[in-house]
Amino acid sequence: MKKVVLSLALIAVLGLSFTSCRDTKEKTEDKIEDAMNEAEDAMDEAEDAMEEASESIEDAVDDAGEASSEALEDAEAAASDAAESIEEGAETMADDVKDAANTAVEDAKKASSDAADKVKAAGNKAVEDAKQAGSDAMNKTKGL
Repeated sequence: MKKVVLSLALIAVLGLSFTSCRDTKEKTEDKIEDAMNEAEDAMDEAEDAMEEASESIEDAVDDAGEASSEALEDAEAAASDAAESIEEGAETMADDVKDAANTAVEDAKKASSDAADKVKAAGNKAVEDAKQAGSDAMNKTKGL
């Protein structure tokens, strides 16, 4: 009977060992499969993150391009405004110079006319004085 009990104990131990190893093997396979699934999920997430990063970079490049285009347009507008302002300033300055030249010409004409009038008056006075002197000289010679 001892042998039978020992045999049954041996069979029970062997049966438990094989069952335990099989469970362990199945658990290991499940863990490996879970790890592979997790790795696949992580790779999918990494791929999604890279796609999002790529889209973000493309958006940033587009935004930078638009901003530089807008800045260029603003610079062109500012340069155009500056050129127009310079042109208007030059026109105003030319008008001022023209007005000053016209005023100077008018002043010169007036001064010339005034000088001519004075010369004419002085000439007339000289002629009158000469006539008077001639008359006086004639009167003196008659009276002698």
